[in-house]
Amino acid sequence: MPETPTVLFVCVHNAGRSQMAAGYLRELAGDRVRVLSAGSEPADRINPAAVAVMAEEGIDITAQAPRVLTTENVRASDVVVTMGCGDACPIFPGKRYEDWELADPAGQGIDAVRVIRDEIKARVEELLEQLT
Repeated sequence: MPETPTVLFVCVHNAGRSQMAAGYLRELAGDRVRVLSAGSEPADRINPAAVAVMAEEGIDITAQAPRVLTTENVRASDVVVTMGCGDACPIFPGKRYEDWELADPAGQGIDAVRVIRDEIKARVEELLEQLT
């Protein structure tokens, strides 16, 4: 792993799971990890429920915007964490890939999104421990 590893979080819409994961990793890692997120079919905005549950944790993700997944992002990453994007993620040799099976927060109520958020937080903390 390089001195400052790059982690790419990918989900379908880049509006919920990947944005929450990126928000946590940015908050917890500071400048020790470079954080990217993208979606195979980006939404037009971040899921408001994801924004709300992250705000409860003191993490503001309102300035983030869904981005399209590019091969350049994957190529630039040391770790690629996918969350339900299936075969849309390009595979490059030498990269570390993890697939986190998480419920999609799209269309779910705030209580359900909190459960997803908490699972993401635990996984991000574990990933950060492995990286640093």
